[in-house]
Amino acid sequence: MNMVMKWEDVEIGEPKSGEIKVKIKAIGVNFLDIYMRKGLVHDFTPPLPYTPGLESAGVVIAVGTDVTTCKIGDMVAYANYPVSAYAEEQILPADRVVPVPASIDPIIAAAAIFKGLTAEVLVRRCFKVGPGHTILYHAAAGGVGSLACQWANALGATVIGTVSTKAKAVQAKEDGCHHVIIYKEENFVDRVMEITSGKGVDVVYESIGKDTFEGSMACLKARGHMVVFGMASGEHEPLRFQKVAEKGIYYTAPTIMLYTKERHELLAASEELFSNIEKGVLRVRVNHKYPLSQAAQAHSDMESQKTTGSIVLLPDA
Repeated sequence: MNMVMKWEDVEIGEPKSGEIKVKIKAIGVNFLDIYMRKGLVHDFTPPLPYTPGLESAGVVIAVGTDVTTCKIGDMVAYANYPVSAYAEEQILPADRVVPVPASIDPIIAAAAIFKGLTAEVLVRRCFKVGPGHTILYHAAAGGVGSLACQWANALGATVIGTVSTKAKAVQAKEDGCHHVIIYKEENFVDRVMEITSGKGVDVVYESIGKDTFEGSMACLKARGHMVVFGMASGEHEPLRFQKVAEKGIYYTAPTIMLYTKERHELLAASEELFSNIEKGVLRVRVNHKYPLSQAAQAHSDMESQKTTGSIVLLPDA
């Protein structure tokens, strides 16, 4: 199934109790939006018809009753759910938005909140990256990859990144990768083993899926961690007990929702993310901007590997 996106007017109404209305300044585009459009993640996709999008930043323009966490005029951002960000205005649960510091442009906030929270989950909580660790990150020049590699480097890890082109390799180097492998030109398993003197890596961050999963498993050292958070090339083959038991591998498939379910978790993660952006530890690459009405083109470019860093959609002023 491949759903079609149409640009049209929809009446969204006014916020109810516990809700706010936001005038959107910018919307982040994510691979999960594409998975949903293609019907690949049924459990996370709203019933048709729906408005896509999991990431935005904007100004609060109306507040429902019983809202104490923000007020009209506040700049806020949200990530994950509800799915509804590809719009000029949005109704959101007040407890799922976070304040955006005055020093951070809303376009940066929209480009970073979903991808940055994902990176926080990957390097701070799924596997707590630190000095002495060696990590392998696939798609190191992507929106999440750019932030996760910078963050892992700042935490003291040795970062190995894979990319598809020489241009992306340059960016990955700038974003903290100590070693960059162009996987279309060389065998990434052989290179990882060469770089690690045959030891393998502590953790693989795997978002490609089918095309790289077997090689990723081979790159792990004993008791290594396999963190799977995407399937750009399709879902990987089922895990076999014997394969996992050979090295005592830890396998996890995280989502932001599971790690930010409680508001205190969401606030702590977003505060750490924005603090690192303010301090210059993380540089958010907004490499592609499209008018909101051209969301379909943004998806097409992302799927065909024409993009790097973050992609944002901009509503008409």
